[in-house]
Amino acid sequence: MMYLTIVLFERLGLLLIIAFVLTRSPGFRSLLYREFSFKMAVIHACVFGLFGIAGTLTGVVIGSDFTVVQAFVWDVRDNQMVVSSSLVAIVIAGLLGGPIVGLGAGIITGTHLFFLGGIGFLANSLVNPLTGIMAGFTARFFSQERVISPIKALFIGIFPPILLMHLLLIFDSQDREMIAMINTIGLPVVLSNSIAIAIFTAMIAIVMREQENEAAFATKQALTIAEEALPFLKEDSFQKKAEGIAGLLYARLKLAAVTVTNEKEVMAHKGIGSDHHKKGNQLTTKLSHRAVETQGMLVAYSQSEIQCSNKNCPLEAVIIIPILEASKTIGLIKLYFLKAQHIRPVELMLAEGLGQLIENQLKTIKAERIELHTRDAELSSLQAQINPHFLFNTLHMIAALFRKDPEKARHITVQLAHFMRFNLKLVSTHLVPLTKEAEHVKAYIAIIQTRFTSRLQIKFTQPEGISHLLIPPSSIQPLVENSVGHGLEHVTEGGRIEVTMERKGDRMKISVRDNGRGFSEEILSQVGNVVLRENQHGGTGLYNVNQRLINLLGEEARLHVRNLPGSGSEVYFTIPYKER
Repeated sequence: MMYLTIVLFERLGLLLIIAFVLTRSPGFRSLLYREFSFKMAVIHACVFGLFGIAGTLTGVVIGSDFTVVQAFVWDVRDNQMVVSSSLVAIVIAGLLGGPIVGLGAGIITGTHLFFLGGIGFLANSLVNPLTGIMAGFTARFFSQERVISPIKALFIGIFPPILLMHLLLIFDSQDREMIAMINTIGLPVVLSNSIAIAIFTAMIAIVMREQENEAAFATKQALTIAEEALPFLKEDSFQKKAEGIAGLLYARLKLAAVTVTNEKEVMAHKGIGSDHHKKGNQLTTKLSHRAVETQGMLVAYSQSEIQCSNKNCPLEAVIIIPILEASKTIGLIKLYFLKAQHIRPVELMLAEGLGQLIENQLKTIKAERIELHTRDAELSSLQAQINPHFLFNTLHMIAALFRKDPEKARHITVQLAHFMRFNLKLVSTHLVPLTKEAEHVKAYIAIIQTRFTSRLQIKFTQPEGISHLLIPPSSIQPLVENSVGHGLEHVTEGGRIEVTMERKGDRMKISVRDNGRGFSEEILSQVGNVVLRENQHGGTGLYNVNQRLINLLGEEARLHVRNLPGSGSEVYFTIPYKER
C-alpha cells in the first residue's frame, strides 16, 4: 500500500505539471470568471476530458497478484486493473464549469477507460461522468466564492474515490479478490486524488491573484499616465498634444518606441527607428487605415503585419490605440516593441485602458471648454450692462459745472473718462487687480458726491498692499450705486455710505454700508440670488455682481446682505487673500 501511494504521488507530479500549463492557457480565464457559453462549454469539456485521459495514462496498473506495473497505461490485460488520477480532472471540470462541463469531460474520460478494459472497467467508466455531474452541482453551493478553498476541495476530493470503491463492489460483489484489491488501492487513491484536487484549486487561486495583480497594475499605470497626460491633452495645438503624449508614454512605459499620429500623418515619434519614423510621414499602411476606420485597438505581432517601409526596421510588434473624440478618430497612438513576445496580457490591458481614459479625458476637456465659453458669454452680457441714466445725469451735471466751477467740471470729466474706460474693458477682462477696482470706485464716488454734495457723504477705506489681489471687475461700484439709488433714495440730508476693505484671516472682506432704509424682510433673502423687479430694492445690479463673484471666485465669494440695527444695511463679500 505504501509503495502504491508513493507511485501515485509521483505520477500526480506529472499531472500537476500538465495542470499548471493548462492554467496558463487563454481559454482558462473564461472558466475562472464564469464567462459561459455553449461553445466554450464544449471546448472546456473536451480539454478537461483530454486532461482526464492524461490522468489515466499517467496512472498505474495493478496485477491480479496486487503487484504494481509502473509503465504508463497504454493497454490493460483482463487480469489487471487501472488505478488512475482521472477523477482529479473531472472534479475540477465540474467545480469550475458546472454539470455540463463535468459530464462532458467525464464521458470522454470514461469512454477511454471503457475501451482500455481490465478488472472493474465498468466501475471506472461510470464513476467519471457521475463524478462530473455531482461536482458540477456541488459547485453551485459555492457559487458566491470566486475559487473554492483548498481545504473544501480536499474534502470534496475524498468522495469520488469512495464512490469508485462502491461501484467496484456493486459490479463484483461476489468476488473476494475484488475486496482485497479495494483494501489495497482504497487509501492511496483517496489520499492522492483529494490532495491533488486541493493543490489544483490552490494553483487556480494563485493564477487569479496573478491576473488581478496584473490588472490592478495596468489600471494604476493607465490612470497615472492619463492624469499626467491631461496638460498635453488640453493643448490647442495637436502637434503639442502629440509630442507631449509620445514623450510621456516613452518615458513611463519603457517601450522600444512610441508614435503619435493624426488621421493622415505622423506628428511625433520617440525611441528606436527615428531615422525613418519621422514627423510628417504619411499614414500608408493598411493596419493604420484599418485602426482609423474601425476605431478599435489593433495588435501586430510581425514586421509583415506592420508593413514598415524600411526593411531593416528593428521594431517587430505594435499595439495601435485610436484617439477618439466625438465618435471620430482624430489620431493614433502606436506602442512599438522589439519582439512579439514583449506584448503580454498586461500590456494589452494597459493599452485598452489607456485608450478609454484618453477618450474620457478629451470628452471632459471638451465639456469644460463648452461650459467655460457659455459662462464667458453670460459674464460678458452681465458686464456689458451700464446704467444709461447715470451717464446722462453726469453729462448734464458737467455742463452745469462749466458755468459755475470750470475746475470742478474738468475734474469730474476726467473721473467720468476713467469710469467709462474701465467699463469698456469689462467685456474682455475676467479678473482685475483690487487696486484698479478701487480706482474705478473712487471715480464713481467723486462723480456721485459732486451730484449729491448737500445730502450724501461717502467714506472709502483702502489698506496697503492689495495690488496682487484679483477681483471680478465692477464688483464694488454696483453696491455703492445700490446704496445711493435705493438705500438713500428718500434721504435729503445726513446720508452716509462707508466702503471698507479689511483682511479677515485668509480672506479680504469688502463691505458697503449705508444708513438708509434697509431691505424689507420679504425680499431680504432674495437679494443677489434672483433678479428683482425694477421697483424693488437692488434690481439686477446685486444679482449680476453675485453671479460674477460665484462664477469666477467660487461659492465662498457670494454676496451677504443684512439690515443694520437702527437703520441702514450692509452688503459684503470676501475674496481670497494670498501673500505676495
